Amino acid sequence: MTGPVRYHTGAFPPKTMDWESLIPLIGPSSAAIARYDGTLAAIPEPTVLLSPLITREAVLSSRIEGTQATMGEVLEFEADYKRKELPKERQDDIHEVLNYRKAMRLAEEMLVKLPLSLRVIRKVHRELLEGVRGENKAPGRLRKIPNWIGPPGCTIEQARFVPISAEKLPDAVSKWERYLHSSAKDILIQLAVAHVEFEALHPFLDGNGRLGRMLIPLFLWQKQLIRQPMFYISAYFEANRDEYYERLTAVSRDGDWTGWCLFFLKAVQHQAEENQRKASEILNLYAELKPKIAELTRSQYAIHALDWMFAHPIFRSTDFIKSAGIPKATANRILAILKNESVIGEMESGSGRRATVYAFSQLLLIAEDLD
Repeated sequence: MTGPVRYHTGAFPPKTMDWESLIPLIGPSSAAIARYDGTLAAIPEPTVLLSPLITREAVLSSRIEGTQATMGEVLEFEADYKRKELPKERQDDIHEVLNYRKAMRLAEEMLVKLPLSLRVIRKVHRELLEGVRGENKAPGRLRKIPNWIGPPGCTIEQARFVPISAEKLPDAVSKWERYLHSSAKDILIQLAVAHVEFEALHPFLDGNGRLGRMLIPLFLWQKQLIRQPMFYISAYFEANRDEYYERLTAVSRDGDWTGWCLFFLKAVQHQAEENQRKASEILNLYAELKPKIAELTRSQYAIHALDWMFAHPIFRSTDFIKSAGIPKATANRILAILKNESVIGEMESGSGRRATVYAFSQLLLIAEDLD
């Protein structure tokens, strides 16, 4: 029986790469990102209109690490719909997803003034683990003990992969941080190498996978390849989870940096195309509904209501009335019109003190890729 794969000491950054294999993929991947960024440029308030895609990325990145929460459950939980019916384990999953979103927001705020650095990453890591499973595993601090990756409860000898030793970690992380800001032959290859190195170092006791995937849109944003830190790559990694882990491991086991980079470029191109398609569909939906709702409601608050629903595609009527910034009578009238015109649908009818729960189904279908 062979032992675990161990960290590739002395092999980072890679000294050689098979550029002849990589170059045919670099061009299409870069072009796909540029087209996606062009779509981002056309979207007013992308943080609002693409809010469901942000949630979906958080769900899928967390699912790679073993959570089971769905996007619908997360949105229902936020709307306080059927929250009490969920088992505690599923609620814990949802809190991890919500923390992912909060951590991304914090990173974006910090990176307006700071470069992508260990300082930022440590603070984002604390936010990621705040009040959830892993909060007792030194949030924001580099690990001082060994860790390993394998089946739950396995020993280090039974592990699939053993990251760098704790005593060598500080120097290795510093080297990784310098690499982030070094000049490189190609930015996407630099990102691919930075991602796999972060996962191989596994610098924290928990949350490394999610944090490493967060770094992808943040790096693309700081390098000005995209105008917002909104790039959703976890769907490809989750759909190809076995190959994702195998390619990560093969870097340390076989020195196969090129194989990992090829996989990463395919992921980037595929998801850039998917991101562009979904962003375009969401933009088209917004463009279609904007004049329609204004005409239906004859209200100065029509567009305000539409924007609010894009940010809250599952919501309680009481939340809409309280937080949409629309006078109560007008808010109730708008909801009634939108329901009658099938712009929104009832998930649960209100009665007595119980609020009606609505779903903005057209938006959810686009985000979830459903017919």
